Amino acid sequence: MASLDGLRGYAQNHYGEVHQYRSTDYVPQSAAGGYQILREPLWNKGLSFTPEERVSKNLTGLIPHAMESVETQVARCMKVINTRQTNIDKYLYLSSLKATNYDLFYRVLIDNVRELMPLVYTPTIGDVCLQYSTLYTRPEALYISIKQRKSIRTILRNWPYPDPEICVVTDGSRILGLGDLGVNGVGISIGKLALYTGAAGIHPGKTLPIVLDTGTNNETNLKDPLYLGLRARRPSPAVAQEFMDEFMEAAAEVFPNMLVQFEDFETEKAFNYLARYRNKYKCFNDDIQGTGAVVLAGYIGAVNLSGVPLEEQRLVFMGAGSAGVGVAKQMVEYYTRRGLSEQQAKEKFWLVDTKGLVTMDRGDKLAEHKKYFARVDNNGHQFRTLEEVIEYVRPSALVGLTATFGVFTESVIRALKASVDAGGAGRRPILFPLSNPLTKAECTFEQAVQWTDGTAIFASGSPFAPFAVKAGDHAVTYWPNQGNNVYVFPGLGLGAILAKASKITDEMVYTSAASLSESLNAEEVHKGLIYPHIERVRDASVVVAREVMKAARREGVSTLPEEQWVEWEEWGDVALTKYIKERIYDPLK
Repeated sequence: MASLDGLRGYAQNHYGEVHQYRSTDYVPQSAAGGYQILREPLWNKGLSFTPEERVSKNLTGLIPHAMESVETQVARCMKVINTRQTNIDKYLYLSSLKATNYDLFYRVLIDNVRELMPLVYTPTIGDVCLQYSTLYTRPEALYISIKQRKSIRTILRNWPYPDPEICVVTDGSRILGLGDLGVNGVGISIGKLALYTGAAGIHPGKTLPIVLDTGTNNETNLKDPLYLGLRARRPSPAVAQEFMDEFMEAAAEVFPNMLVQFEDFETEKAFNYLARYRNKYKCFNDDIQGTGAVVLAGYIGAVNLSGVPLEEQRLVFMGAGSAGVGVAKQMVEYYTRRGLSEQQAKEKFWLVDTKGLVTMDRGDKLAEHKKYFARVDNNGHQFRTLEEVIEYVRPSALVGLTATFGVFTESVIRALKASVDAGGAGRRPILFPLSNPLTKAECTFEQAVQWTDGTAIFASGSPFAPFAVKAGDHAVTYWPNQGNNVYVFPGLGLGAILAKASKITDEMVYTSAASLSESLNAEEVHKGLIYPHIERVRDASVVVAREVMKAARREGVSTLPEEQWVEWEEWGDVALTKYIKERIYDPLK
């Protein structure tokens, strides 16, 4: 370890400033030719270049003397993917394709979203992050080390693409359910932004992935000779806060129109940073707000299917971190909008962590974010296990955000079903094991079907396959729902960008959930789904973006010209939808 710790014995509170001697002069696309074009993924069109373009851009002989349809090029890519043996190998091929030709990469992703989204994001991205330092071949992001904290503006200005509209920033301190991965967590920023483009059509040249490297407390990384990050333990929360303040100030100065999405910060920092910056900068936290919105959208549909009246709904959350509390707070707003007081709505929720039911008199020091939902009506009784809590609460819904595989055991799920059945015939339990990746899911879809006799209204964070059960001489197929944030954050981001929103308000986030719940078509409703088919994620994103833009207008945070809104308010959704679709990146069409 000593040989790897190149910083040991040095002062850790002195920071130099990088002074660059010249700016980088990039050739504009209009003047570029030959390999300048072929080596720039934003400009390279591969075998889609026309004969005229090949002559005018000096490409003759640099690419095969063949012109192919988009369909043929996509088919070739899918053939290569299908020959790869592991998901990591498939991810690496897709990453190589993106580094060569953005248009073709996104066409392949858009046209094959069901097959490829699990490779581009969860669950594969978790494995990629674990191995990022080993797999690394090329830079794909901005890497901002706390050692260069006086040079953040210089680093931001080094990004080659002007005026990014959205960035995803992480410090790698809580990646999915995998813990502190340090700089390796940059894979999350890269994967998330691929979905902003693939699912909502934000132009790839307007996206910026960032990792803030403040070190890591992960012993495996610290001992890994290939680890690419700062080989030091994380600083105190106060120092991390100062660094984050400096980053946010620099980002707003260098890219004043850029929306900042926080991703996978450890729980306390996630809540603190959101509260600290949300009214000063254009920003939101997907783990808190995006997860909350997508789960709320599914819950709205699930309540309608469950047969359990609103007044009898009771929810148990297994997991009281940033995602769990964020989701529960979104659902509180759902109930307050239906006539309950905030206190009445809050009393519908029981949160459970590793120590049992979260209560004010449990005897341990509660994290600040847990206090909002801590129970005070337990009469001194403490409930240490999930089974005890379910027996006590008799819930109608069970939500998992624990990152612990299998925590929803057969006895837990059967107890949930029994509590719902006791309320009357025709009622169905709501079961949402939402942790990512699949190896962290609280239960599988097959288990949910079998242990509830097919009655569960199910949504998971990562995708499960449909499950067929033989019934006599035929089979009944059950369809899972995936409560993936991809249904919300791309449309929320697109709407905020197009509305030129000065900040992201609670109303905009809630509206993203409500509009998603209303975006299902007749076939999806008939199947009993609570989310659209993933193939329609772009359609859903347009609906979400449109409604988010209208919410920004209602909230007074849209800075678009008044005359533009007057026109839309005269002509309605048709005109606004047309405006959105005209600004969506849809490559090689």
